[in-house]
Amino acid sequence: MKLQSFCKVARDAGYHWAWVDSCCIDQNNNVELQKSLNSMFTWYRDSALTAVYLSDVPPSSKSGALAKSAWNTRGWTVPEFLAPKNILFYQNDWSLYLDDRSSNHKESITIIQELEEATGIDAQVLVSFQPGMTSARDKLQWASTRETTVQEDIAYSLFGLFGVQLPILYGENKQNALGRLLQEIVSRSGDITALDW
Repeated sequence: MKLQSFCKVARDAGYHWAWVDSCCIDQNNNVELQKSLNSMFTWYRDSALTAVYLSDVPPSSKSGALAKSAWNTRGWTVPEFLAPKNILFYQNDWSLYLDDRSSNHKESITIIQELEEATGIDAQVLVSFQPGMTSARDKLQWASTRETTVQEDIAYSLFGLFGVQLPILYGENKQNALGRLLQEIVSRSGDITALDW
């Protein structure tokens, strides 16, 4: 039902193609997985529309429900809301969050203020994020309280925020994955403050 509803949203918005991150990556194919995880940020960035389904936000929810959603605690959602230029949030019945019918929820002051308060990420950054090595410490802090199903994903989900591509090595553990990312950040930027996050 979720996939069908997502495809209907895409079709109703005038799109002929749709991609769902949770079912379009063959996780049993290491080459595809490597390429996909290193490309995730770019795919979100280049998408015409990113539709975010909030499975635990009921219809007619009031402002604040997005902040309390489990979606807002997950590691991979950081690039999911920072990378896209155009994003829409949907409640669990596929109605628009707060009944906000604007073409882009990044233009909704109410929604962006809610995300800013919930994430600690400045509203201007939420709206016009640029990947790179600047503010490395802040980017690492944004992810520090988030959860991932696989421990290494807390580091892998940040690769695109820094504009890096590194090998995906499931089984290396979270500390090693973060260590490799930090090593790359310091190597490229010379900013050792990233080590103290």
